[in-house]
Amino acid sequence: MTSRRATRSMTSLHRNSLPVPDELAMEIFSRLPSKAIARCRCACKLWSSMLRRQDFTELFLTKSCARPQLLFACNDHSVSKYVFILSPQPENPEENSHVVASNHLACFPSSYELFGCTNGFLCYGAKRILEGRINPAYVPVICNPSTGQSLILPTLKSRMRFGIESYLGYEPIAKEFKVLSMESSYVSGHSVRHQVLTLGTKKLSWRLVECCIPHRSSSQWICISGVLYYAARAVGSSVNSMVVSFDLRSEKFSSVKFGKAMPDSTTLVNYDGKLEWSKHVYVLPSSWEDVVSEDMCIAGMVGVNEIVLAPWSQRVPSYVIYFNVERKTITKVGIQGPEAFTGKRFYTYLNHVENVKLL
Repeated sequence: MTSRRATRSMTSLHRNSLPVPDELAMEIFSRLPSKAIARCRCACKLWSSMLRRQDFTELFLTKSCARPQLLFACNDHSVSKYVFILSPQPENPEENSHVVASNHLACFPSSYELFGCTNGFLCYGAKRILEGRINPAYVPVICNPSTGQSLILPTLKSRMRFGIESYLGYEPIAKEFKVLSMESSYVSGHSVRHQVLTLGTKKLSWRLVECCIPHRSSSQWICISGVLYYAARAVGSSVNSMVVSFDLRSEKFSSVKFGKAMPDSTTLVNYDGKLEWSKHVYVLPSSWEDVVSEDMCIAGMVGVNEIVLAPWSQRVPSYVIYFNVERKTITKVGIQGPEAFTGKRFYTYLNHVENVKLL
């Protein structure tokens, strides 16, 4: 009787503990791909509990930050979905180097514009038919390509269906994701209502924040070190001529105005952890015309020397361009994998990190 009880007790103990310390187990799990983490969470209650803990998701994110990747998002209208493809991000690529982009992530329904990416999460807009309404309402959606999860946010306190911009930011001190949404007036054209939502709260809700800077927001934005930056139009201007910042911790706005208009092709980039304004003119040799075409855009920067250009639409063979501003050299990096999406609209995100935090 005693032996039988002891056996049952030991079996129960093994089911509720790992044969190695938790710290070592988490270190091992943190080295697995995100898809493997999703499978391990379904293996048993013990693993599920451990891999959902905040200390593990933070450890996994730290590991992922050390190996940033290229994320390609394709708006496939034939199936009304966003398709995400992940590829290793080369460092100091050599001539004609190739990257295999065979890691296809989750797909999400697409019905509106894809706004952008922050710390492994993406934000896009969707149209949703609400009870008692005839016309669809605009709702922001947060998705995580690494886990396949998506979260439809509450409907904005607005009657508008268009003229709305939403930005997703991460505040590293409080470790919070926040969404800033703004709607523009059809009369003045300027942003008239500014609303913020904090993810991870028990009841998701929008709250109004005050902005004393008259402006109109744009789709050009970036989040750096807990601050959202976006290009904007000043009062009476028809072009972007200022950058507005929103501190995610204090929830205060500020701005920097420029003496002249910003080009339509302007891309805000993370320059060594900062957003800097400087002017440099780079003239590409005529011999590069066959490599760098007019339908390419600046996807961002890798480090402080490499500017990466990517095509607006997918082509065969697939590639991105690395331009070293110091050495004045250009490198064509082939991407193997997205050939099935030739001709479709593509978004390219640099320095993407995988985040296994659940929504």
